[in-house]
Amino acid sequence: MKVLIVDDEVIIRTGLSTVIDWEQGGFTILEPASSAEEALLRIPSERPEIIFTDIRMTGKSGLDLIREVKADCPDTEWIVISGYDEFAYAQQAIREGVSEYLLKTSRPDEIIQAALRAKGRLEMRRKSDELGREKDQLLNRSFLSSLLSAVSVPAEEALQELWTRYPQLRPEGGSYLQIWLITASSRAPEAGQNRETLYRSLGSLFMEEMTCEWLPWNESLLLLMHAKDGSVGWNPVEQLLRKAGQKLDCRLFAACGKPVSDAMFLREALDTAITAKSYEWLLGGQHIVRFEDIQTRKGCRGMCTHEEEAALTALLKSGDETALRNWVTSVTDQLRIDGQATPTTASAYLHSLILAGQRWLERAAASIGYNRQLQEREEAGRVRLADETQQELFRRFRHMMEEYRRLVSETTPVERAVTYIHEHLEQSLSLAQVARHVHMNPNYFSEVFKRETGQNYIEFVTQAKLRQAMVLLSETPAKISEVAKRIGYEDIKYFNRLFKKFTGKTPSEYRGNS
Repeated sequence: MKVLIVDDEVIIRTGLSTVIDWEQGGFTILEPASSAEEALLRIPSERPEIIFTDIRMTGKSGLDLIREVKADCPDTEWIVISGYDEFAYAQQAIREGVSEYLLKTSRPDEIIQAALRAKGRLEMRRKSDELGREKDQLLNRSFLSSLLSAVSVPAEEALQELWTRYPQLRPEGGSYLQIWLITASSRAPEAGQNRETLYRSLGSLFMEEMTCEWLPWNESLLLLMHAKDGSVGWNPVEQLLRKAGQKLDCRLFAACGKPVSDAMFLREALDTAITAKSYEWLLGGQHIVRFEDIQTRKGCRGMCTHEEEAALTALLKSGDETALRNWVTSVTDQLRIDGQATPTTASAYLHSLILAGQRWLERAAASIGYNRQLQEREEAGRVRLADETQQELFRRFRHMMEEYRRLVSETTPVERAVTYIHEHLEQSLSLAQVARHVHMNPNYFSEVFKRETGQNYIEFVTQAKLRQAMVLLSETPAKISEVAKRIGYEDIKYFNRLFKKFTGKTPSEYRGNS
């Protein structure tokens, strides 16, 4: 806390500044001033918080000094130190706002105690002022939060209250309002800086540099910003984001909604900022997204293809976790470079892959008559597009891989053979080929297979193929020739005969009645 001594007697001002141990009391003693005129010149730049002054000096008096300074520095603490023990002087000094009246004959400890009392008063006022400002800020932010949360257009009274609370944000003369949503994460979480503290520091930094207000918003920082025409590319915001990230040692992602010229459209500005923010994962390494950058996207394919489903099931059967992880990385990377992908369609596509894996696992269990309960089925909810998306996808698929391993380990050779048959219906499956897969002699395998399934091998495979054809005919638009090929029949006439013998209908008739 800075202290200035003003006295026209050199012995007094030198003695006061050197004899007393100001530093020990937490004070910084400025170069003493020899007159009120000198003090008036220096005070605006040096900004002393406590001033000791004589009353009667050559030129302007100490009371004149007090009156002139108080207009610009009303919080300054004044202590008169005079050579005159007269009630009239003390009375006049008190009227001018002097806190202490000391004589020049006062002991050093009396002088330092007066300074400490002045310091205490200053600190109490500052604390009270800060609490008052914080209370006003909380009330203002609560009002702003309610205004932005409203679905309907704000009433005229609400808009008037907005400008009463935030006159500096009112758009005029070509200026407009922007809403930014910023998420931050510390690069050094061990430092103990939580997100609330990080956002408070970030909001304060923005308010120091730009005309804006901030408030917490759904785990993000919301900035309501006053911007002027000519801020091409909003470079000032981008530059400040980089500066803030470096200063606070954190990673920042910022999404900006549509600029609006009237506060009645603030909800649109917020909704478009929320939409832009939803692209955080899809746009990968980008740190800033504007609504105008993504508003024309049409969406990517929301369903996986038959080929993609086949590739996934092959990986799940392989048990190769490294290959599975690489595949998941490749899938998500392809989504991120798709210039038409939206969060909704990307999430739908990933969800279709998960459902494909779950259906395959359930079919594998059903195909062997597995009647023991599978472990708890993975949740059916869609994958949340966030930093953990790849890890979450891999975790779910690895769970399916482990379930399949468990199925295989707990099944008999015939059950494994049945699974193999259902997974390779597009092939011409010989008995020897399947027996080799389950490590059995073909003749012995044929006997065991009929004993456990109640059917001979050829009959079982034929019926499995035809049941799959029934599913394809009823659930897909594939041509009949394509259906026949998918279950391993190149001769369409032969397929038609087998199908009618099994179902009593031709493939066309079956599809028409499905």
